Amino acid sequence: MRADYVIVGAGSAGSALAFRLAEAGRRVIVIEQGGSDRGPLIRMPGALSYPMNMPRYDWGFISEPEPGLGGRRLATPRGKVLGGSSSINGMVYVRGHPRDFDHWAESGAQGWAFADVAPYFRRLECWHGGNDAEWGRPDPAWRGLSGPVHVTRGARANPLFGAFVRAAVEAGYAASADLNGARQEGFGALEATIWRGERWSAARAYLRPALATGNCRLVRGLARRVVIEEGRARAVEIARHGRTERISAAAEVILSASAINSPKLLMLSGIGPAAHLAAHGIPVLADRPGVGGNLQDHLEVYVQFAARRPVTLYRYWNLAGKAWVGLMWLLARRGPGASNQFETGGFIRSRAGVEYPDIQFHFLPIAVRYDGRAAAEGHGFQVHVGPMRSESRGEVRLSGPDPAAPPVIRFNYMSAPGDRAEFRAAIRLAREIFAQPAMAAHVRHEILPGPGVQTDAEIDAFVRDHAESAYHPCGTCRMGRPDDPLAVVDPDCRVIGVAGLRVVDSSIFPRITNGNLNAPSLMTGEKAADHVLGRRLPRAEALVPWIHPDWRTRQR
Repeated sequence: MRADYVIVGAGSAGSALAFRLAEAGRRVIVIEQGGSDRGPLIRMPGALSYPMNMPRYDWGFISEPEPGLGGRRLATPRGKVLGGSSSINGMVYVRGHPRDFDHWAESGAQGWAFADVAPYFRRLECWHGGNDAEWGRPDPAWRGLSGPVHVTRGARANPLFGAFVRAAVEAGYAASADLNGARQEGFGALEATIWRGERWSAARAYLRPALATGNCRLVRGLARRVVIEEGRARAVEIARHGRTERISAAAEVILSASAINSPKLLMLSGIGPAAHLAAHGIPVLADRPGVGGNLQDHLEVYVQFAARRPVTLYRYWNLAGKAWVGLMWLLARRGPGASNQFETGGFIRSRAGVEYPDIQFHFLPIAVRYDGRAAAEGHGFQVHVGPMRSESRGEVRLSGPDPAAPPVIRFNYMSAPGDRAEFRAAIRLAREIFAQPAMAAHVRHEILPGPGVQTDAEIDAFVRDHAESAYHPCGTCRMGRPDDPLAVVDPDCRVIGVAGLRVVDSSIFPRITNGNLNAPSLMTGEKAADHVLGRRLPRAEALVPWIHPDWRTRQR
């Protein structure tokens, strides 16, 4: 079996890449271990907590015991399904702050500054607007209107959504007309990859259109390794139907298998830290010590409150309520099941002297965990809050030479000196917002962290015992200059030291972006396709982000 390009992984970046290459007339084979994304638990936005906890759709990775979190092991969901993690995620669409991408370019990823990536965000988006008299008019010059990825805003029918933003304004922050536009700093509507009441995954936006071109073929199987001969990637070896097969690439092999599986595949193929590979009996073909390093994630806590009145989603948190929500969605794609319920949020700076936001808020009108367990208090609500740019770094390593064995994942959460101070600020600033009149009218009392958690030591202990991953792993095949010994790929996404091999997914991010990672992962697939095809969109020099004029001396 042979094609021009063999892509491993049908997730966000891989699907976008496959479509653009097939659209340009290239023959493409996409290898994917996971199955269909057509199930109702994936399609229904309100059911988002189910697929990420199902072995049918999730690789089921779990971290090693984390010393900074009291030895807890945290779940690390990654999509094992068509569409990858875009088929099991929370569907929140956040580009990241423009300064994130400027930092990429400054750190060695030349050609990935915001002016370079903005045209690809616009190319992928089919943005459905969202004027709001209370929060201002978005600038459409920042957004794309005809791309394959539908980006929408929820109806915000629940009164708590607006109350949360108004409380933030009362606390001295600004309302932002578009958190993905010129002004990320502030509070307003969160956007989502939802269209007509259904999840709009990368499989729907890109993979199926790619297959429809006739130039793209999907092959199901477990990628075992990249076959490298005379310094060039020639094929991908896969296991399927009980035997090993070889899928050959006339031009290139491209790994888009996630920040966990892409470095794993490189190491299984002989590309990575030499001593680690040798310890597992894997011949070293390219000694790249950065493979699997630089692992980053967003860590968050839930600040929860009991509600004064029964206006939350808890009214549906029973068998009859869930049946009604499911029926409404099945019959009309309407009701609570048609939303991910993360409809408002915001970004702020933790202190004066921080140039652009480093804390994110997701508001949710129910007190519940990602695993579906609701707070015992009944009616309540919460905000997910956490720092965006922790300097903690972890790693992905092989557990052995067996491709079917899960990797060893160490995030080293809370290991950087500033992590605890940032979390203290995040929790205290969240409490301050909920104490404002617009939200205080809805608060009965605080559930978590709880009124007994006030001192630095008490907050530190709460974070240690309760912080959870926001499921944003990235950085393990870092992009940088070819002469950087810890870079894995160059700014064209080519693996340094091996011809005919690229990595295109969130693993190449030099530093984690502000917010959820699906949007920048989609952009990475879009932009990398042009690198492969030898073309570029013109830079967007005119788009200048808003930065607080007094950021050096004021926190808000």
